[in-house]
Amino acid sequence: MARHSHYPSFDVMKERHEWDDHTQTIVMSRVKPNNALHFFTPPEAGMIRRIASLLVDDETPEALDFVLVHIDRTMHRSPGESQRKAGVPEAPKLLRAGLHALEQAAQALHSSSFADLDADIQRQYLQDMSQSAAKPKGVWTGIPQAELFRKLLNLTVEAYCSHPKVWSDIGYAGPAYPRGYVRTQMGQLDPWEAQPEQ
Repeated sequence: MARHSHYPSFDVMKERHEWDDHTQTIVMSRVKPNNALHFFTPPEAGMIRRIASLLVDDETPEALDFVLVHIDRTMHRSPGESQRKAGVPEAPKLLRAGLHALEQAAQALHSSSFADLDADIQRQYLQDMSQSAAKPKGVWTGIPQAELFRKLLNLTVEAYCSHPKVWSDIGYAGPAYPRGYVRTQMGQLDPWEAQPEQ
């Protein structure tokens, strides 16, 4: 995500009194998540956090905390997947095996943990994974790299883009229900919506 916001003083949480109780509960759970992990080991959690940071180009602690917790809970509860290609493992198995392979690859190629590699090397490795071209091939046997990358990307983006800090940065004023929009013509903003500052 761009490090520069057009809405630097906007804080979507100032609008929370306009949301119904259910919405407030959901959004507040994203601001202050219970950080207890149920699926990932501490080393795996560190890798997920780092990968998420690289995928969204952001190191904001509160947003990354939520991304990690969201992915951990999704894997722990394993609600199922709407679609999955034949031969692709279920998401919990795919992520666990993929993180293990990623760590093995970093050790084999760089004699280092993935978490300790230079950011440019980490990014390049993720790009290689996205194209099913990550090496050494031996550590990736049975693990579809492109599907792993897509799963990590999708889980990261869905959590990241639902965090109020990110909403504030992009000028999204949060759920309109039950207040609703009044000014609906192109270019018009309601008073409670973010106003560009730069």
